Amino acid sequence: MALSAPYRKIQRLLSQWLEGSRTARRQVFAIRALVPTLDATDKHRLCRWLAWWCVAAGHRGEWLLGRIERLDSALGASTEAALSQLPLGVGLSAVRQHRKSA
Repeated sequence: MALSAPYRKIQRLLSQWLEGSRTARRQVFAIRALVPTLDATDKHRLCRWLAWWCVAAGHRGEWLLGRIERLDSALGASTEAALSQLPLGVGLSAVRQHRKSA
């Protein structure tokens, strides 16, 4: 599968943003500027990738969807839609159940 340059760049920036606790404003603005440059296929791939990030973070007790929605509301809505399309038992309901162990 060949991924476009804008997709690879935004994926790299988003992974840094999601993993790091502190992000430079210019990085956030770069992400916001790149979102509109994605075609429909790349945007769908990105939202599905973000949905899996949300699932992984949900199992750690984190809520990433809110951060994504604050970053870009359209991206957040598309990610939420992608969460609902994940395999049964993995989607939005699994992300919202914050289980923390002792």
